[in-house]
Amino acid sequence: MVELCLPARVHILGVGGAGMSAIAVVLHKMGCSVSGSDLANTPVLDQLRGIGVEVFAGHDPSRVSGVDMVARSTAIGDDNPEVVAARRAGIPVHRRAEILSALTGMRTTVAVAGTHGKTTTAAMLSHVLVAAGSDPGFIVGGVLAGGSIGARWSDGPWFVVEADESDGTFNELAVNRAVVTSVEPDHLRPDRPVAELEAEFARFCAGAAGGLVVCADDAGALKASEGCSRVLYGRGSDAGYRWVPLRRHRYKTFGEIHGPDGPVGQVTVPMPGDHNALNALGALVMARELGVDWPDAIGALANFEGVTRRFEWRGQAAGVDFVDDYAHLPTEVAAALRTGFEGNWERVVCVFQPHRYTRTSHLWPTFAHCFECADIVIITDIYPAGESPVPGVSGELIHRAVSEAHPEWDVSYVADLDDVADHLAALLRPGDLCLTLGAGDLTELPPRVIPLLAGRR
Repeated sequence: MVELCLPARVHILGVGGAGMSAIAVVLHKMGCSVSGSDLANTPVLDQLRGIGVEVFAGHDPSRVSGVDMVARSTAIGDDNPEVVAARRAGIPVHRRAEILSALTGMRTTVAVAGTHGKTTTAAMLSHVLVAAGSDPGFIVGGVLAGGSIGARWSDGPWFVVEADESDGTFNELAVNRAVVTSVEPDHLRPDRPVAELEAEFARFCAGAAGGLVVCADDAGALKASEGCSRVLYGRGSDAGYRWVPLRRHRYKTFGEIHGPDGPVGQVTVPMPGDHNALNALGALVMARELGVDWPDAIGALANFEGVTRRFEWRGQAAGVDFVDDYAHLPTEVAAALRTGFEGNWERVVCVFQPHRYTRTSHLWPTFAHCFECADIVIITDIYPAGESPVPGVSGELIHRAVSEAHPEWDVSYVADLDDVADHLAALLRPGDLCLTLGAGDLTELPPRVIPLLAGRR
């Protein structure tokens, strides 16, 4: 395990990303001298400068001179000039997981893991603990509402972390308790089949000696946590804490929690969708396990402001509402579209951008049925996320899967986002919801389409 000898001088590569910017905030609050670099200036870099972190756009070997260690994101390769310079100078270069592992060893850590739902659940849990006066530290792998970086360091007893399974490094963390939202096939490789991913989750669960909070609605989470000390939450009768829906709103969900001894209380989840109700329930149950009273936890949740790209309202033009969501796996896509359908818009127009060539090559057939709640579907080409193209793998694979399974659906393939913007401007009409789904740069589409629609008036 990496030892953080304070005050250390740490230089962070890829500091503009959600994961590394959070590390920068925490190390700075701990008293480290922190600098960092990324490819381009972004609002995140401006936020870091505002708290006293020295950050740069572009990579320059001279920036590692005099530092004690370098931390890098998974997107930073061995050929990065600052990595090369650090190694030549004998400066240790550590992965994000190694730094996060060191931080989890300094506090009693509560991790939130799962194929989907972990960012929202970790953000909700952190918010509830802060509002209830528990003074937690936290690192959430997403940008919080208002654009703030999802990180905090404190002297309190709890440290909440979002535990990332993408490369298996969640098993490097020193975890006392954990929430497990879901376990489904993702981040598969020839050397990492489904069985290995499931085994990694099982090891993660076994390592949380303080106990687990597990979604009983998810078969993979139940299997991974079998034999562990766990509290179950969900919608079914086998859950110790059950979500009972009351009513829905376009941007909120209302329900009641039933515990082992009866009703606990009515809850307002300031996000729409059954999946977010379950995320909220998981966060509330863990907060209760950590000693927060139910009324305080429920009251705090009602003021949660959300996470960017989680059914995030992006604006309106010509009577069309624009919502953006990070959903990029079949289960997530289906859940986001179901949420849109339940909002009672005239039509749900979905634009889906597949994410990564490797993911698409493994999962493309499983997208065949997940667009059921959309009236119109547009599928774009793949956002590579740094991957090299794979011959024969493109967004057309998903278009083919959907079209062949459901020839009656209105599904088209428009590869380029510029063409998608023009297509939407001609297609959308008052009363529509335009729902952009994907983990890539599709998030830039609403601000491109909105002026085109506004100009039609």
